[in-house]
Amino acid sequence: MSETSSLLPHKIIGVAVIWNEQEQILIDRRRAGGAMGGLWEFPGGKIEPGETVEECIQREIYEELGIEIAVGEHLITIDHTYTELRVTLTVHHCRHLTGIPQALECDEIRWVSLADLEQFAFPKANVQIIAALRQSQNLKESNSLA
Repeated sequence: MSETSSLLPHKIIGVAVIWNEQEQILIDRRRAGGAMGGLWEFPGGKIEPGETVEECIQREIYEELGIEIAVGEHLITIDHTYTELRVTLTVHHCRHLTGIPQALECDEIRWVSLADLEQFAFPKANVQIIAALRQSQNLKESNSLA
């Protein structure tokens, strides 16, 4: 790690890749006025002291979208440094359980297919999440053919 990145604020964030029964993924658009405003993201938020990543993800998704989810297996952990901020994203596959997603803390939400993700503008750190999802999907497909 460089000296510069160690001086930046560091946020540890739990991130959910939420799947529905149609194998679509829930994404949300950040509010226009905030950091990286207008970009799409996988929902989640900052881990509170004493909270596990899984607890953080469940809490954040309920607060931001008003739905209940089951947090599943770990997909990827990403360390990324932006100009003013360093983030560690711990990403988990999640399954939508109950509730209708609502844009409580974002401008818009959408269920999209994995193939459609490239049509949306995401923050730089999220590009690695999309690549990991594609790799995970390719492994799943090749295993089902074996």
